[in-house]
Amino acid sequence: MADRPTLDDETLAFAERMFDLARHGDAEQLQNMLKAGLPANLRNSKGDSLLMLACYNGHLDAARVLLAHGGDPELANDRCQTPLAGVVFKGDMDMLELLLTSGADANGCPTGGKPPLMYAAMFNRVDMLERLLQAGADPQATDADGKTALELARTMDAGDAVTRLEQL
Repeated sequence: MADRPTLDDETLAFAERMFDLARHGDAEQLQNMLKAGLPANLRNSKGDSLLMLACYNGHLDAARVLLAHGGDPELANDRCQTPLAGVVFKGDMDMLELLLTSGADANGCPTGGKPPLMYAAMFNRVDMLERLLQAGADPQATDADGKTALELARTMDAGDAVTRLEQL
């Protein structure tokens, strides 16, 4: 905490308004604020970036604006989730496609986290699992506990994902 500056109430209120713009998908206002110097990778107290908030809430236009201004699709939050992992969890295929075509790593996984393929496997999202495999996701990757996507799919009784992963 010593390396973080102390922010006044006005600055904190401004930052919260920016997070709300992302959360509610106000692409036009985000565009204006980014042009005026708003850091594209601003993060809230939970580590969620503006991009994470826009993606997780399904706002494609806001996510496009943030990506165009340097929003980092690999920037993980405090729960060790990248935006790509978050959209797989939510089941948003359009957002998954946007992130992958914008450079998100199909194997992106911070220390202590799970790669996006594991979320697709656990929640039986076979369409997403297929797209991640197509983008180079490693089905043999392990999480911090040494589990693979197949093992997690079995644990969650995600039958279609188990069947597909067993075929690999």
